[in-house]
Amino acid sequence: MFKTVRGMRDLLPVDAQRMRYVEQVSRTISKLYGYEEIITPVLESYELLAAKTSEEIRERMYTFKDLGDRKVAMRPEFTASVARLVVNKLKNEPKPMRLFSVGSLYRYDEPQYGRFREFWQANYELFGSARPEADAEILILTNNILKKLGLKNYRFKVGHTGILRGILTQEGLDDEKQNSVRQLLDKKLWADALELASNAGISQKGLATLESLLEIKGEDAFQVLEQIKDSIQEYESAVDAVDNLWKILELIQESGAQVDVTVEAGFARGLEYYTGMIFESYVPGLDIALGGGGRYDKLIELFGGEPIPAVGVAQGIDRIVLALTKQKVTQETSTNSVAVISVKDECMAKVLELAAMLRNKGLFVEVAVMGRSISKALADANRRGVAYAVIVGPKELEEQKVVLKQMKKNRQQTVKISNLIEVILMDST
Repeated sequence: MFKTVRGMRDLLPVDAQRMRYVEQVSRTISKLYGYEEIITPVLESYELLAAKTSEEIRERMYTFKDLGDRKVAMRPEFTASVARLVVNKLKNEPKPMRLFSVGSLYRYDEPQYGRFREFWQANYELFGSARPEADAEILILTNNILKKLGLKNYRFKVGHTGILRGILTQEGLDDEKQNSVRQLLDKKLWADALELASNAGISQKGLATLESLLEIKGEDAFQVLEQIKDSIQEYESAVDAVDNLWKILELIQESGAQVDVTVEAGFARGLEYYTGMIFESYVPGLDIALGGGGRYDKLIELFGGEPIPAVGVAQGIDRIVLALTKQKVTQETSTNSVAVISVKDECMAKVLELAAMLRNKGLFVEVAVMGRSISKALADANRRGVAYAVIVGPKELEEQKVVLKQMKKNRQQTVKISNLIEVILMDST
């Protein structure tokens, strides 16, 4: 008997429905904010995907040689593909440019709770603005998605890559060493990160500054930023990074958006291309990020394009579904679902006609196709959570009528076919 490949999943109807619901809300929010949808290939050149991701992700990509002897890989994240598209086909588009994409991604991770080898994300990228209001938009947009979905008590962990980068650059560490330190911090391997920095030649003052930063975090954002600033006064570009993050959070606060944040001075994300603000979203009791993103102003240039500032976020659809399930959040569903049941075979043509009529009015319609008795067909409709049953019999048809049963109320009435849609719609409002 064949089984799914390890780390891959079959999504049964209820799971698929939850995933598509999160995708639907994500797509709706993209339209509200003016993000245009694009679709990029699942398969890309290995060189593209490996160019500026983390070493850990490079090692976990699904890679192979195709029949043309080209080294290719299945995308482990969206941003590299989107950057390629911008460089090749969208470079002359007016700015700002807002792009949305959604689909499956692949990493050879060890399967565990909330981590799969095939997973789904909804991705938002804003190109062309280096201003703090662009960063603020991405955070507020993410907040609106989680709020619209009905999640409770979620928070954002927020930091700025420029704080650590500013210190390490001034201390003389090259990009490779800096990326290694940040990746260890991303894994919360604090001692290893400090040891690596020390071995790379950081001064005692720099090492002490890093150690102090790892202790600075809290929910009073501006108080935490003051603490960070006091610790890094001798590192000018790190101070500029704090000022930038201050402005972003100040804009969000003054806009009236209710965004709960925890600022962490030592926060780092594994991807190498981040240059500014970074963030992740969390819910209590689920120790994995629901999504995350940040600013990356140099990636387009790295792929051969003109310098274009950019900021973006990826929402983890699978993980958001886990969070919704954990919090027992029920999704919005239509009450206008109908089962159309034939009493006799001779009525089946009319059943199909009525089903088409109801669907044309936007109702969700199932036709009873198993030839079961009325009682069994009704029991099946009830098991499926159908709101209404339309029972079509020869006697009622002679008078151009059908029987309409309200399943939850266990109440039925005979109605004229010409009034059927009106009765259903009035009852469901």
